[in-house]
Amino acid sequence: MNTDQTAPKNIDEYIAGFPKEVQEKLEQIRLTIRKAAPDAEETISYKMPTFTLMGKYLVYFAAYKNHISLYPAPIEVEEFKKDLDVYGSGKGTVKFPLDKPIPFDLISRIVKYRVKEDLKKAEANRKKK
Repeated sequence: MNTDQTAPKNIDEYIAGFPKEVQEKLEQIRLTIRKAAPDAEETISYKMPTFTLMGKYLVYFAAYKNHISLYPAPIEVEEFKKDLDVYGSGKGTVKFPLDKPIPFDLISRIVKYRVKEDLKKAEANRKKK
């Protein structure tokens, strides 16, 4: 990500700031997230493409010089540990190197997991009231 740039107004503007080959990967990640979380809304937060669900942050993604990061990845969840270990992760972040294929199926599974968890939390909060 170009840190000298001003905050993009939307995801289209964010993606347009990268070379064509990175744009294609970013757009595919965007579409993957959209399919996995059709009710999520797009926005920009912390100068990064962000998807929110029910007004709460669901997932961010961002491009850098050598990788694309997805935040937060459920790195502590056993279901994802083996898949995420190969990408280098930490504190809910997973890095996908630009010189390797992006695992769109894994991104889809992560987003679906996050949606399910957020819906569970929302339901639990409703029951408390």
